[in-house]
Amino acid sequence: MAEEAEFFGDTVPPKLKKPFILKTPEMSSMHHDTTPDLKVVGNKLRDILEISNTSLKTRKIVVELCDIVASRSARLAAAGILGILKKLGRDTVKGGEKQKSVIALDGGLFEHYTKFRVCLEDTLKELLGDEAADTVVVELANDGSGIGAALLAASHSQYLGVEES
Repeated sequence: MAEEAEFFGDTVPPKLKKPFILKTPEMSSMHHDTTPDLKVVGNKLRDILEISNTSLKTRKIVVELCDIVASRSARLAAAGILGILKKLGRDTVKGGEKQKSVIALDGGLFEHYTKFRVCLEDTLKELLGDEAADTVVVELANDGSGIGAALLAASHSQYLGVEES
């Protein structure tokens, strides 16, 4: 995009060509920039990509790009969660039964990137429909990896006795 639209002049800044140079925390802070002149965006472009003197128009485009990337990522994550709910038969309400499903997510992306979290939750609600969405709760699970490992161990140990019988 920088090449085709010539956002930064005739040449694309070298750091912009480096894969994975822009990390999620930086993108999140640019996406959440509420300053009138998008000062945070300008500072991140300068400090990380070595692009200085950006116009407000360019900064606004960068925020829009952050929105597109975060929304796409959140929607893909929600689709994956829906796939798991479908596999478990928890994607619909059957016979008025409203069994709750709790989706426990761990990590800084869900915890700190507000726009990502909101988009993921909204997309899941959109995909499930209002009635089924009322039965699904998405929660932050601190130390989700440890809890997940414990749940797997517990579920496996439940079947150890069955195999021996």
